[in-house]
Parts: sequence; structure tokens; C-alpha cells
Amino acid sequence: MTAIQLNDISTRADEDEDEDKKKIKEKTAEILKELSELQNLLYAEGKNSLLVILQGMDASGKDGVIRNVFGGLNPQGIHVKSFKAPTSEELIHDFLWRIHPHAPSKGMVQIFNRSHYEDILITRVQGWCDDDLAKKRMKAINDCEELISVHNNTSILKFYLHVSYKEQQERLIERLTDPAKMWKHNPGDEKEAKLWDNYMKVYEECFENCNAIPWTIVPSDQNWYKEHLIAAKVLETLKALNMKFPKLDEKTDQQ
Repeated sequence: MTAIQLNDISTRADEDEDEDKKKIKEKTAEILKELSELQNLLYAEGKNSLLVILQGMDASGKDGVIRNVFGGLNPQGIHVKSFKAPTSEELIHDFLWRIHPHAPSKGMVQIFNRSHYEDILITRVQGWCDDDLAKKRMKAINDCEELISVHNNTSILKFYLHVSYKEQQERLIERLTDPAKMWKHNPGDEKEAKLWDNYMKVYEECFENCNAIPWTIVPSDQNWYKEHLIAAKVLETLKALNMKFPKLDEKTDQQ
């Protein structure tokens, strides 16, 4: 695998795609309708599950993806878990202790808003985790994802929302000026933004070492384009499961 260099990857749609913005948004709307039907099938069949991992810098648009891509799904079949700073109870256990209880059961879609990857990202940038410990954690992450994927029929999609520094700064300023977004403001965001280059480095090392289940780098300066790419990838993944509704006798046997 060629090492991912984030500076070499655009954060925006190609020029021709940008010109087709209206058509792409129409395609996204059609995809979302199909996703709703496939989620119903996933839930009814009860043989597979889907774990969606969203990572990205502050203001990269993780909340928007959850709302605009997954917001139309049946709430009975989807869970969202946002991983913030570990609690005191979580800190006295291994770093994956708080992750596994939220792995999806069969039939369910689970979304991680940030994830176990924070323990090899912010912890390294802040100096709480050295390189040796990070390597051990990366191996543990790979083993954990293999366990979830292979042993519980879980498809795992890992998205990095690739936003530019310029776009991030504009969105952070919006949080100071737009009343509808002020609730998102965190005084620590600007401090973290100054560590941009450090974060890019640890993200690239994360992509290189935790790639058994590949990452999808999603250009995220334009929300409509980001949401289209993620919705299309989820659709492709669910279609590939070749799911079928259980027959009456199969359902009776399950009971």
C-alpha cells in the first residue's frame, strides 16, 4: 500500500463534479431512499451489521454526516455513539474497554462519532502516548476490528473527513458569529487547530498502520460532496451483502 499523504489529496470536488453539483445532490437523494430500504432489509434479515467510523479534525462535519446521511434511517435500527474524553472509570481500564460494548449487534447500524482512533491521535499529539505505546495500540485496534468484522459479520467503514485548514478556520469563526452554531464552540478548538501539522502526521501514520480495513479519505470542504461520497460508499457496502428478507418458515425457526 502506498502511504497516504494528505497534502496530496484535494479537499474539494473535481471541477467537473463541482459544475454538476445539482445532479450530484439529486443522486444523493436517490441513494438515501435506497439506503432506507436496505437498512430495513439489514434489520429484518438479522445476519449482518454495519459499523461506520467517522474521524476528522474539529469542524470537519461529522455531525452533519450523521444528520444528513443517516438521519432518514429507521431509528430502531441505528445507534450513534460519540466518544469524548474518557471518564475516570474508563481510564482505569484498557483503552478499548469503552469501545466494544458499542459494536453493532446483527441487524444494526452503529455510527462512531470519533472512536478508538483518538487513543493514537490526540494522545500522541498531546504527548500522553509515546511511539512504542502507540504501536501496541495500533496492533490492538487491528485485532479488535478483525474480531468485530470476522466473527460478527460486521462490515466496517472508516471515513476520514478531509477538510482544509482554511475551511476549518472559516467554520470555527462561524461558531462565534452564527447563533445556530454557537453551541458547538469550544474554547480549546483554536489551540488544537494550531497543532494541525502534528495531527496530519499522526493521521497519516494511523492510515499506514491500521489499514487491514481500508480508510476512505473524503474531501470535506463541500458538505454536499462529502455526503454524496459517504452515502454512495454505504450503499455499495450494503448492496454487496446480497441480503434477503426471511421467509415465513425461517422466521418461525428463529423464534
